[in-house]
Amino acid sequence: MKLAADANVLLSAVIGGQAARVFRHAAIEEILTTETTLAEVQEYAGQLARKRRLAIDVVLLAAATLPVTTVPKATYAASLAEARKRIGRRDPDDVELLALAIQLNLPLWTNDNDFENTGVVWYTTASLLAVLSK
Repeated sequence: MKLAADANVLLSAVIGGQAARVFRHAAIEEILTTETTLAEVQEYAGQLARKRRLAIDVVLLAAATLPVTTVPKATYAASLAEARKRIGRRDPDDVELLALAIQLNLPLWTNDNDFENTGVVWYTTASLLAVLSK
């Protein structure tokens, strides 16, 4: 299974949350994300480390070495207008990730309910782990 991953699940994986189990599951072929999403992960990793009282350098290194494929915007640019229609008002920061999912016909992995009713399959970490355990 290939997935388009949101920043919140990637940050969870960085700090050893349940999302880390998804990365280790044999059924996961590839986890993709946008450059914008990865920048968001790197932006918030330090804040998350401080909040959780974790070593900032370790968390930043973990964020920088996440096993994800960063997809260039040109790959999903044709789906940006459609994604903007579907989620732009609700959460403009998620337009690119939705465009990626639409363009490559990928399910989304996020703990953000803003993707509800966007016309793509999406999983929370809990629901994804349940599907993977079947």
